[in-house]
Amino acid sequence: MPALLLDRSLEPRLQQLIDQKTKPLGALGQLETLALQIGLIQQSTNPRLTNPHILVFAGDHGIAADGVSAYPAEVTYQMVINFIAGGAAINAFTRQSGLRLVVCDVGVRGTFEANTPEFVKFKVQPGTHNMRYQPAMSADDTEAAMDAGRLLVDGVRHRDCNIVGFGEMGIGNSSSAALLMHRLLKVPLNQCVGRGTGLTDDQLIHKLAVLTEVADTYAHLTDPMAILSAMGGFEIAAVVGGILCAAENGMVILIDGFIVTAALLVARALDPAVSDYCVFTHQSEEAGHRLMLDQLDAQPLLSLGLRLGEGTGCALAYPLVQAAVTMLTDMASFESAGVSTQLVTSYQ
Repeated sequence: MPALLLDRSLEPRLQQLIDQKTKPLGALGQLETLALQIGLIQQSTNPRLTNPHILVFAGDHGIAADGVSAYPAEVTYQMVINFIAGGAAINAFTRQSGLRLVVCDVGVRGTFEANTPEFVKFKVQPGTHNMRYQPAMSADDTEAAMDAGRLLVDGVRHRDCNIVGFGEMGIGNSSSAALLMHRLLKVPLNQCVGRGTGLTDDQLIHKLAVLTEVADTYAHLTDPMAILSAMGGFEIAAVVGGILCAAENGMVILIDGFIVTAALLVARALDPAVSDYCVFTHQSEEAGHRLMLDQLDAQPLLSLGLRLGEGTGCALAYPLVQAAVTMLTDMASFESAGVSTQLVTSYQ
């Protein structure tokens, strides 16, 4: 089912309500833009955020064996264990902001014993193939990973969740994100490839050489699904499916950093309407993310030099999303505050 095209007939009324709040016109900047967007998504002048969730998908990447990350592939498994134990940054930040966190193994090498509502298993395969030598995923496995994302979003939607953020964990996935950006936005590869988990200059040169070889191998591909299968990852494909499902169901979508934005590029290529449902929570420190955001004409809420992933930008930005809704629903208007029309005119 395609994402719903936003009905903008309510926009003049929403803008009027925002403009009549007890403040100078435009004085709350991006919060006003965000309030308008959420009002349009929910088709309401009295929007509400209910049971917010962040979904973190994890998967391993075969390309990690070629030294494109500063960390070994085993860290993916170890970090998922950390998520389950509640010790990662995303655990701390979701607790702070009152968000529900669900972690999903969609392609990690290794077996997890945990089986709780906060950790689910939709493992498609134990990691992707090394895309340097063969496509990262088969077409069927790509679809299966996307279905995992859809199922998880649909599950939280049925628990009255109407706003969902996406995070990821996968050593090597900044390589996939850079390649997807290169192909889908037609940006030179050297502007897409960054240091990821903290590569040295020499390691960055090596990473670019490896990814150039991969890009050349699949240069003939034009279909977004084929590009995703060849150069993506299971966790990225799951985020693609989750974004599409969330947009189809009229949910507010929180977009994290470089990796999740790359997944959005694929989702947009499949259905451009998804963009209207997306809130860009921050600008990552990873090289290329600013270019991504520029091409998407996106204004991120935060710029904190983050490059962690995990959905941390979503959790940190969520209080600002709450503030935008609160401004629209709880802040007085000049009329309700009893301020005269003459004073309103001079104030604005």
